[in-house]
Parts: sequence; C-alpha cells; structure tokens
Amino acid sequence: MADYRKLPQLAALRAFEAAARYGSFSRAADEIHVTPGAISHQVRALEEELGVQLFARNGKRITITDAGQRFATTIRKSLSDIAIAAETLQIQSRQKRLVISASPSFASRWLAPRLWKFINLHPDIEVVLQSSSQLSDLAQEFIDVGLRFGRGRYTGLASEKLLDDFYYPVASPDYRSGRLPQTPQQLHDCNLLRMDAAESWQPWFQAAGLDLPEPAGGLVIEDSSLTVRAAVDGTGIALTRHTIAWQEIAAGNLVRLFDIAVKSDFSYYFVCMPESLNKVQIHHFRNWIKAEMSQFKSDSRWPG
Repeated sequence: MADYRKLPQLAALRAFEAAARYGSFSRAADEIHVTPGAISHQVRALEEELGVQLFARNGKRITITDAGQRFATTIRKSLSDIAIAAETLQIQSRQKRLVISASPSFASRWLAPRLWKFINLHPDIEVVLQSSSQLSDLAQEFIDVGLRFGRGRYTGLASEKLLDDFYYPVASPDYRSGRLPQTPQQLHDCNLLRMDAAESWQPWFQAAGLDLPEPAGGLVIEDSSLTVRAAVDGTGIALTRHTIAWQEIAAGNLVRLFDIAVKSDFSYYFVCMPESLNKVQIHHFRNWIKAEMSQFKSDSRWPG
C-alpha cells in the first residue's frame, strides 16, 4: 500500500496538471483563480520535491518534458477519478432531498400536519415544503413534486389523480351566539363569506334548492385557509372544501351545516417530471401520500 504521507500537495498537483494541459502558467492561473506567479511557484516546488524537471523554461515560454508528460497523464486520470467520485456523492446527496410544492391552503391545512409521518418513515430524506398560489414550474424551480388542485391537464408532466374534494358550508359553533341556521333557507339571513370566482356558492345553492345570488359586497378572500380562519373567528359562514376544513371540524372549532355536499370540478393531483418518476425519494413520497389520502377518506366522514 502506498504511503500517503509522501503524496505531494493537491494544490501543486492541480497547478501542474492545468499548466501541462494548457502549456501555459497564465492560462492555468485563470482556471484555478490564482496568479501565474503562484502557479510557477507551486510547479517549481513540486519539481524540487520530486527531483525531476517537469517543464523546460525559455523566458516566459514553457515546454513540458517527457517525464512531465507521463506524470501529467497519471495525475489527470487520478484527479478525474476524484472529481467523478465527488460528483457522484453530491448527486446522491441531492437525491435524498425532496422539494414539494402545494397551494398554501392545502399545504397548511392538510399536508404539513401529516408530513412528520413521512419524515419518520424516511429520516434520510430532507423534505422541503414550498407553498405558492401561483402554478410552479417544476423544472425551472427545481421542484421534485407538485401537489395540484385542478383538472389534471398538465402538459409535459407525469400526473396521477389522488383525491376528489367536496364543498359544504361551515360555521363556528359560536356564530350568532350559537343560533346556527337549521335549514339551507335560513342562510338568507346569514353573512356568507365571499371567495374568488373559482369557488362560487352557486353550485351548492343549486344542490340545496336555493335561488340566491352570489354574495356581494364586503371582503373577498382569495385563500381557502383564510376563509376557514374567518369562519372560526365567527365572522360568517364559509363554503369550504372538506380537506381544508376537516381539521377544524374535528377539533370542534367549526360545525358542518346541513347534509349537502357538492363535488368539486377540481381534484388533487400528484405531478412530477416524467424522468423523475424513478427517483427513490419521489417513489417513496408517491406511495406514502396515496396511502395517507386513502386513510384520510376512511377516517374523516368522507362526503362522497
């Protein structure tokens, strides 16, 4: 076994290999980000340590010797092997990182409270949860998995439907001092919280046999989790999705009103780049969230 204590300094070997490749101390210095004088000094020290002339010098011009050429070939292969090994470790390290993107409401109300289960199952995977109301570009933003609420048409991505969702009204048990509406018709006299156009009250009104206009005036809330928060605070009655409200219902902070639920036109989808499907961490997360959603349907008085 070689005596590693006799190895020349790595910095000197890098300087020599670059100078041998370029035939120039100046160009080697540009690559390594040092001065040409530093390259010359390191190569001279290496020659003295080895007892061999590696370059013939004629003023500022250098010519590699035969011994130097043979040594450069060996050093180049060794440095290449080190670089490849380091890159492999870096890739493996990145492969243990899982970046997930989801809407703020779904991330905070459903996913985040459950992610600890996945982390406990796979402690070697670093999980990064990003939330955004904008549709993320997985490739450009280096996101491994997107959990999207939509129709499933995601060009260029592999997608799999995970779960449907349902809308129904909820209110704080303390809304109007506990005098909650007992029939859908009594909603006439209630403050119905407004959301953006994508979450209209009209489909639920129709299912309940009500001829009511869309709530108008007042505050428009564009985030489902904020709508739920406003309902918990007793501000009014919210039309919300089961996945978003169930945590507050189970805790007793919200009450589901009536036994009428409307299936959303959108569903939850797992999406990723097609070439990433076989990544270990993505494979594990895909299996986990499918099982977790199946369990959620069994445990949460599923409306469907």
